[in-house]
Amino acid sequence: MAFVIALIIVLVGLIAAFQLSEGRSEKGRYIVWGIITMLAFAPFLSFLIGVTYGMTVRNGWAASIMMFLSPLIFVIGLIILLLGIYKKNEEDH
Repeated sequence: MAFVIALIIVLVGLIAAFQLSEGRSEKGRYIVWGIITMLAFAPFLSFLIGVTYGMTVRNGWAASIMMFLSPLIFVIGLIILLLGIYKKNEEDH
């Protein structure tokens, strides 16, 4: 059940990111995708990947890969967010 809930949260986050970034500038898209990546994708996607990998190799400790994936995906989202914050607008040129 937890697997299905995490999958639904990731899919809702993906749909929300597409809807919220529609019609925005490139700077706004970076900000939206960075926040969604940090809040929806990092914890839940790493959980999905970790549990799936743990079940595949039939070792519960193998699921600890999510401890490495979650901060990695979070940092990627933070970089995307910072790119959006510090990106210059097209009109400023």
